[in-house]
Amino acid sequence: MHLKTLKVFCDVVGRKSFSRAASENGISQSRASQAVHQLEEHLGVQLIDRSKRPFVLTAAGALFYDGSRQLLQRYDTLQEQVQLLWQDVGGRVTIASIYSIGLYYMDHFVKRHREQAPQTLVHLEYQTPAGVYDLVESDQADFGLVSYPKKSRTINMTPWWDEPMLLVCSPEHPLANSDAINLSDLAGQRMIGFSHDLQIRRELDRLLHTARVQIDVDMEFDNIETLKRALEIHAGSSILPEPTVRREVAAGSLIAIPIRDERLVRPVGIIRRRGRILGSAAQHCLEQLLSATSSANDLPTNPSELAVAEV
Repeated sequence: MHLKTLKVFCDVVGRKSFSRAASENGISQSRASQAVHQLEEHLGVQLIDRSKRPFVLTAAGALFYDGSRQLLQRYDTLQEQVQLLWQDVGGRVTIASIYSIGLYYMDHFVKRHREQAPQTLVHLEYQTPAGVYDLVESDQADFGLVSYPKKSRTINMTPWWDEPMLLVCSPEHPLANSDAINLSDLAGQRMIGFSHDLQIRRELDRLLHTARVQIDVDMEFDNIETLKRALEIHAGSSILPEPTVRREVAAGSLIAIPIRDERLVRPVGIIRRRGRILGSAAQHCLEQLLSATSSANDLPTNPSELAVAEV
């Protein structure tokens, strides 16, 4: 039994797809299917139930998957430690991030990290919040960056920073000239909001309900970038994290107004799968993130610095 075969099996399960696992390992889909079949023959048990769509792991498959990915992690860590004894090598670090964190902080961080540790390749995987948790839990990412982070039976969470939340609107909005507002000023306002399935929408709804403020949500979007474009075109307003609108505020296309009532923030955190052993490169990258005094206050405001890094 080869480690390569174990990796193909783990990628099939983690990616929930034979074709994506095949592409990940540079082999054909039939080769990936054969690799899993060879494992099943070697073990004498069925690992994957292919009669269901999508396929599901059998009880034996789930047990074998957990053990195999731990074995592969330990091998990668051991290989990295041995190489470090002889030469200055880095490694590959995969970080899963929601768009609004990756685009406004991580690309900037990656550029700085590349200068400090050129031997390390940092790959950013942009995902929805649920996608970030999936990648971390399936070991396809060393760690993940999410807002409103939550720990669970399989996930450890480390708080990172709190992003101030502000009222954001176009320069033509009736509240655009306000130095600051109260939540009560939003009563009856036509606003642009997030989709109901996002945690940020649920938190904002809870806040407004507690303050007994009823608003008119005219449009809903599942990401901040599209929401900002709608704000620039339409006369609505929204409550957004301050770092995500610095570029537009600096350019004058949007106005950001503090909210007096309370310290309204969006918490950002780092999630890891419980029990995962990080390699030296990933551990160093994580420590750099946690020790950075910059946090949200050091986010770039130059639009050219916000381009997606090719990593």
